[in-house]
Amino acid sequence: MAHLSEDNLERARRLVAVYPERRSALIPLCHLAQAQDGWLTEEAMEDVAELTGVTPAEVRGTASFYDMLHTEPVGRHVVAVCTNIACMLGGAYELLEHVEERLGVRVGQTTADGEFTLEEAECLAGCDTAPCVQVNHRFFGPLDADGFDRLVEDLASGALAHEVPRHGILCRVERTVGLRAHGAAAGAGDAPGAPGAHGDDGGVR
Repeated sequence: MAHLSEDNLERARRLVAVYPERRSALIPLCHLAQAQDGWLTEEAMEDVAELTGVTPAEVRGTASFYDMLHTEPVGRHVVAVCTNIACMLGGAYELLEHVEERLGVRVGQTTADGEFTLEEAECLAGCDTAPCVQVNHRFFGPLDADGFDRLVEDLASGALAHEVPRHGILCRVERTVGLRAHGAAAGAGDAPGAPGAHGDDGGVR
């Protein structure tokens, strides 16, 4: 293993052990690797491939299918503005125009300081708070131009650091429930299939 940190490598092995087949841990391992770097590097995908017994091409092919996984660098905060029908009727296109102006980038681009990447989302399932915005998969809304400006200021100042960790950190609960893969070693004090979760500082619940 050349890229994953020692701690993440140990977590990865525990995660693989939850599944009866190693390759079933592919997507969770991609999230773990993305939490380390903010995106899926080539080296990380090679490590995931080795851990799951597949090829790096299979890892990339799987990761590129899901929009929550990024195989190219993104900003510390990935901002997704929903423009589907409910949000559109609530002013989403006007909000998106303001967001582009406020951040100084277009959809699909990242700010020069690496803080923000802007995405346009088809639907974020937050129709009751339209227009809805996600930042690193955390929901905010309804937002207007002033509300978005306040959100950016809070993100930049660190006021929302606990609620919105840097991009890539999805969950702080480590899964330990499941059937262990053949030959996989259990974690210390962790019986096969025993319910429970180990907390870490990897994100917010």
